[in-house]
Order: sequence, then C-alpha cells, then structure tokens
Amino acid sequence: MKKFYLSCLLLAPLFMNAQTDIDGIMMSKNNFCVGAIYQYSSWDQYWEGSLKRENLNLGTVSTKSIGLMGNYGISDKLNAIFSVPYVETNASAGTMKGQKGIQDLSLTLKYMPLEKTVGQSTYSIYALGSFSTPLSDYPADYLPLSLGLRSRTASLRLMGDYQRGNFFTTISGAYIKRANITIDRNAYLTDEIHYTNEVDMPDAISVNFRAGYRSNRLIAEFVIDNWVTQSGGFDITKNNMPFPSNTMNALKYGISSKYTFKKIPELSLVGGYNYVVEGRNVGKSDTFYGGLFYVINFKK
Repeated sequence: MKKFYLSCLLLAPLFMNAQTDIDGIMMSKNNFCVGAIYQYSSWDQYWEGSLKRENLNLGTVSTKSIGLMGNYGISDKLNAIFSVPYVETNASAGTMKGQKGIQDLSLTLKYMPLEKTVGQSTYSIYALGSFSTPLSDYPADYLPLSLGLRSRTASLRLMGDYQRGNFFTTISGAYIKRANITIDRNAYLTDEIHYTNEVDMPDAISVNFRAGYRSNRLIAEFVIDNWVTQSGGFDITKNNMPFPSNTMNALKYGISSKYTFKKIPELSLVGGYNYVVEGRNVGKSDTFYGGLFYVINFKK
C-alpha cells in the first residue's frame, strides 16, 4: 500500500502555486503531519486577455506567503487536510500599496476507495472533496495586489495513480464551484454595466498531471497543471485593473521534491519551482517554495 509513514500533503490555493494535496500518497491511520511552507512568486509581464504585456505602473508584482498545513490519517483510506496561509503582496513601482494578512482556510477530505496490485504495478483511485472560506475581510476588488478573491469555494476532484517500482504517474481533474462575492462599490463594468455590489464568480476546472520517482525517502516529480475558468468570466479591459470575475486561465510547468531524513524519519524537507507558460488575465509568474514537516504518531 502506498501509505508512506512520512507522507505530508501540502495544500494551497491555485494562485499561491504551491504543491498541492493531489498526490498518490495517504497518511497512515492516527498519524498527524504538520508543518510550514514559505513561498515566493513574482512577475513583471501579464496577459491582458490574450495580449502579453508589461505595466510600468506596477513594475514587478511579488507575493510572499507562509502557510501552516496539516494532514491527519483518520484511517489508512481517509485523510483530513487543512491549510491556513499568511500572504503579503507588493508592487515595485506605482502608487498601489501592497496588502498583508491571513487569506483563506482550506479543508479537504481525501478518500482512497480502491488500491490494487497486479504483478509489480499498483493502481489506485482517489476522491477529494474540498472547501475554502476567507478568514479575514481583505478586499477582493484590489487586483493584482489583493490577498485573494474572497470567494467561498467547494470542489470535487477524482484522481488516478499508477506506480511500478519507484516510477509513478498521477492524473486528476476537479470542478471548482465558487460563490458570489460583494465589493465596496455600487456599480461595476464587465462586458456590461452592473448596478449592484454583488459579483457573479465563474466556476473553474483544474487538471493536474505529475510523474517521476517515488520512494519512502525521496519523491522527485515533474508537474503540469492547467486551470481553466468556465463561462461567465471576461477579459481585462485595455489599460484597466483586473477584476475578481475575470477569466483567469493558467498553464503551469513545475518540479517538486520531498526528502525524508534518515536519522530523523519523522522529519521531511519539501521544495519546488513552477512557472506559468501560457495564460489569460494572469501574471507570467515564477514561483519558488520550500518547507519542513514533522509527523506525530498518535499510536505511540
């Protein structure tokens, strides 16, 4: 069974760009993995619709975050995962002031209904249900320096994992339902004028593929992640600020790794890098992250 004793799962919202909970590993029953991860992301080019451009009034936009994350093994087949990030944004030019504060609480239940070994190959199926909600009253209508979109979300993800020896591949897809938000103005313009402070948020689909090397002490993988906004979004208008209900599409390539210390098998080091190769109404960002995680065995 692919339930490595030190399998810490990291959870973060899409545009924080960290490694996620969507790997083919389960935390063992009564084990609790907890830790923190630091992340830095920056961009000086972005897509205004399909046009890639710079904006001298923003310069380089950067986001730093520190996330507290944990994963508890309710059973060998059911895990409960949480994440709480503290985020700080900044622009190197212009007059827009960066923001800082606690972003959203994310909760996920990860269930493995099927795991079957045939010869040297192991096949697994997973279902993940997630929910997120803002923990502070940060302004969503302040992009690209807002801490987030301040929308409550619910998602369902299905995932399949194949492993033969130390080689593995994992593919998953999710539908993300986003609740409407309110902003601090009585009217706004999308592709038409809206005389209300309520913003209809478009849903999204996320597809993730990862492949690489996986053992009890080392995981090294290549990751492709694609986020596609569904109907209801619109493009940034020329020379205007982004808006929370914009279409925000992002195709990302990345690498991630996890190393478990031999002399302290409860302690793991994680790190990775990813970048946006193609997008719509998002920054062409580069993201680096790293963190430490520790496993507490409540069986003992």
